[in-house]
Amino acid sequence: MKRIVHLAVYDTLADWETGHLTAHLRNGSYQREPGGFEVVTVGLTADPVVTMGGLRITPDITLDRLSPAGSALLILPGAELWDAGAELAPFAHKARAFLDAGVPVAAICGATAGLAREGLLDDRDHTSAVLQYLRAQEGYKGEGRYLDQDAVLDGDLITAGPTEPVAFAREAFRRLDVYRPEVLDAWFRLFSKSDPTAFEVLMAA
Repeated sequence: MKRIVHLAVYDTLADWETGHLTAHLRNGSYQREPGGFEVVTVGLTADPVVTMGGLRITPDITLDRLSPAGSALLILPGAELWDAGAELAPFAHKARAFLDAGVPVAAICGATAGLAREGLLDDRDHTSAVLQYLRAQEGYKGEGRYLDQDAVLDGDLITAGPTEPVAFAREAFRRLDVYRPEVLDAWFRLFSKSDPTAFEVLMAA
């Protein structure tokens, strides 16, 4: 049976930030266990949302039906709405429930600001676009745990800035133990650096 990952969807979602992660989880190629993952989209309501790139997505389920039980990962993409008020705060509240239950959360770009306001970065290593962005978030007390890296994995939390979708996927794959270490390294080298030697490793896998 396929494991399920949940992808939060909302208006102004940044299309490019989660594509590597969801596509390669769903595809199943090179994974330790065949079959891949099922990606289930989650909206605040059942109404369609429109991404930053103009794609229309109808959520599979609503946020009130989402539970950590039965989920392998919650993915929170960036979106302009994260900086426009508290509309997406319920997703940050849900992220707390996931982390409390020991289920990983992967947040990129503006979603890291939502987690900062929720207090979820105060005692976990993390990154974002830049430190100054998080400093501007009300209640953020995690400056001492900020790391200037492409992506950061600390326990069950994965974070990254908007320019690092490949590194973001890499750390989520690492947390889920999707690939053997040499395959994960090759995957990252191929998709981040176009390294032709990495393709040979993936084909052998």
